[in-house]
Amino acid sequence: MIRCLIGAIGLGVVATQALAAGPLEIGIGYLGHAGVKETLSLVEQPAGNDGIAGARLAIEDNNTTGKFLNQHFTLDETRIKDGEEAVKAATALAEHDGFIILDLAPDEVLKVADALRDRGTVLFNAGSTDDRLREEDCRANVVHVAPTRSMLADGLGQYLVWKQWRRWLLVAGSHDNDKLYADVLRRTATRFGAKIVQERTFEDTGGARRTDSGVTLIQRQMPVFTQQAPAYDVLLAADESEVFASYLPYRTWDPRPVAGSAGLMPTSWDGAHDQWGAIQIQNRFVKLNSRRMTALDMQAWTAARMIGEAVSRTNSGDAKAIFAFIKGKDFSVAAFKGQRLTLRDWNLQLRQPILLSDGRMVVSVSPQEGFLHQVSELDTLGVDRPETKCKLQ
Repeated sequence: MIRCLIGAIGLGVVATQALAAGPLEIGIGYLGHAGVKETLSLVEQPAGNDGIAGARLAIEDNNTTGKFLNQHFTLDETRIKDGEEAVKAATALAEHDGFIILDLAPDEVLKVADALRDRGTVLFNAGSTDDRLREEDCRANVVHVAPTRSMLADGLGQYLVWKQWRRWLLVAGSHDNDKLYADVLRRTATRFGAKIVQERTFEDTGGARRTDSGVTLIQRQMPVFTQQAPAYDVLLAADESEVFASYLPYRTWDPRPVAGSAGLMPTSWDGAHDQWGAIQIQNRFVKLNSRRMTALDMQAWTAARMIGEAVSRTNSGDAKAIFAFIKGKDFSVAAFKGQRLTLRDWNLQLRQPILLSDGRMVVSVSPQEGFLHQVSELDTLGVDRPETKCKLQ
């Protein structure tokens, strides 16, 4: 009885000392660009806090758990203007944050990764889908939360093949990102047994996107642009530059569905997603931000939650120890997608399902039934281990 009492007193003293020492402080940085990218649709214009709003919500979630574990998370936000150096801003964040969530262009991600490599700062790419960041240009200090273009294309391609829509008309824009998207769509067609019956290029002539006669002109131009194509089941648009794809649905010469950059679109998240408890986070996000959660919001949320999950499991504030756990076989994170997400150890890409949305509803979720894999069906999306060009360093 006396021993039990002494033991209880001892535990109480340890707990009191731990509380007296103050919580474990974890600093997370967020680095992105000021301003937003203009879209063709007025109702799809990104909010000024796109991305960062998701990270803020994740910090709240981390601190909810952290209260019971004596851990406290903070978010340091930095937005750079055009012409400002991303490396300089990232270096400033790294002075007090062991982790930085990035929403930057691919070349900026590489420059920041190289500049901070020897500091031990762990970077989370939440914005760029470029496959090369996970392949020939991969870096050992960058975790990729955003899906790759090839993952998005494979998610879409699996559904089209499952539907037996195997004949594709590919229309690509004239900008570099459009060409990269077209490249992965060709890869997807080869991988899953679809056929691209013809390819066309929509040249960006730099004209005004919105004019008083715009609807009339578009209604005349798009049917002409898409006529006399070989027989096809679906038109795939590769238009990351937001020049033409949104004008294609219901305006093609032949009555065919549109997919890719318009129509049925692959994404990591959609404001209409409500399965697997997603309605809970959707409602919380709307209450805080008076808008729907975007893919970038969810990618930033997931990045911050990955850190929070690893901290709670390791009970450590050391970035190196936390990073080691994230890369290990025991790590996973729940993200309202029907299964726990894990990291591909060969290129540090987060495995995740791909949602297929028409802008109002989630039509399907890939990987599709029947696409099997010896390790994880999620590895049927994007570059698999035997195909990788990544050599982490």
